[in-house]
Amino acid sequence: MVCQYSDICKDYGYKAKIFPKESGSIRKKIGCPDLMVLFTNTVSHKMVISASQEAKKNNIPVARIHTSSASALKSALDEHCVMA
Repeated sequence: MVCQYSDICKDYGYKAKIFPKESGSIRKKIGCPDLMVLFTNTVSHKMVISASQEAKKNNIPVARIHTSSASALKSALDEHCVMA
């Protein structure tokens, strides 16, 4: 799915950083994205909390999606593109 997520983001004109699991501090890896997408059903609760805290500190919009499907990602990106 990681490659598929990357391809979908590329189709929308975005470069994706994908973290399927927490390995080290997300704070150092996150950068300054236009949007943070959290698949809440597939990542750990701890990762959701730390990513959400970093997003709040840096004023990064967050899309929380329960399912990790490609169509859910497309819907989130469609919504973000309309808002931007």
